[in-house]
Amino acid sequence: MLDACAEILDENGYDGLSTTKVAQRADVAIGSVYQFFPDKRAIAQELALRNLEMFGERVAHGLAEGDFAHWYDAVGTVIDTFVDMHRTVPGFRVLRFGDIADVRLLDAGEENNAVVADRLRALLVDAFAVPDTGELARALAVAVEAADAVLKLAFRDVRDGDPALLAEVERLITGYLAHHFEADGPAGGAGSRETP
Repeated sequence: MLDACAEILDENGYDGLSTTKVAQRADVAIGSVYQFFPDKRAIAQELALRNLEMFGERVAHGLAEGDFAHWYDAVGTVIDTFVDMHRTVPGFRVLRFGDIADVRLLDAGEENNAVVADRLRALLVDAFAVPDTGELARALAVAVEAADAVLKLAFRDVRDGDPALLAEVERLITGYLAHHFEADGPAGGAGSRETP
């Protein structure tokens, strides 16, 4: 059913999604859809959660495979993962992490970007053993909001993303995080650490 939802999103957008269309596309009775999902928002929510899980797994793999001088040098891996999913994962181009349906689709208590920032923070803390501080959380929250805005711009008129804007988002976020956490930057080195 989630795969059917993703296909419909790609073809008709969120406004064209309905439980009836999901049932027809998945070749199941409408009652089967309602057994799991009371409405189209619930289906979109489950797909957005699946997208977030896939994103986290792919980023974790990229972090494990990369060779980074500093943890914030991994920004390219995170952005590349997002861009690849935007281009290749059914439904992601439209739904992403759910903001088209509801800015609090992933978690009723937090906005979607905050949930993504929290997931990235956990991945970075795990991969690079950086201290899990309030400063790190705030910096990643700002970075995710900024990246989200520029990525939306990059994909607004160019289906696979405007290459120049994609380069700018990496430059913007890497520069911000490096400036924020460099030993001689405004944060006084708090939270920065060389990769072991």
